[in-house]
Amino acid sequence: MTVIMDATGTLPTPAEEARLWELVESAWVGLGAEALALRRALLERDPDAGEDDDDEIRAIDAWLGPFLERLGQLSAELSAQELTDLDRVVERKLHDIDREDIHEVTDGSDDGFLYCRGFIVALGREYYEAVRANPALAVLDADCEEFCYFFAHLHNDRFGAWPDTGSGISRESFGNPAGWSS
Repeated sequence: MTVIMDATGTLPTPAEEARLWELVESAWVGLGAEALALRRALLERDPDAGEDDDDEIRAIDAWLGPFLERLGQLSAELSAQELTDLDRVVERKLHDIDREDIHEVTDGSDDGFLYCRGFIVALGREYYEAVRANPALAVLDADCEEFCYFFAHLHNDRFGAWPDTGSGISRESFGNPAGWSS
């Protein structure tokens, strides 16, 4: 295992990041065409269109439970180290989008904003990168609380302990000083 460090601690490796996105995509693909079409619609929608597409946006909510169940199945045989590595990636992704410009679109309290960021990461790499580049693509009050600590919970359930990612950062809201003006 290669350990990459920065001033705060252990960073995810490119291979760990790729593994997360592959698992997320596999879980979505396993749900079929309707779920994939809804994800695509969120990505391709005009964020300036207003609430006319609100029903379409909210339709993805019905797929989050099956997505998480499928992701759990795909992760069932992972080792403690693999689950820790995946949790570190999720932690970093949540931290990196802990930004004021994204919060302005999603809204939410401390926990609410965390859960909104969980939704962004859970929808996959393409949506995550799109929101990072254009926060207007985020969705007001959309959330996926369970994804925020998904791999940590799997680790705890299987190995009886919370994983130590060694990252030195927090996934909690308003914890990324670079993302906030003051």
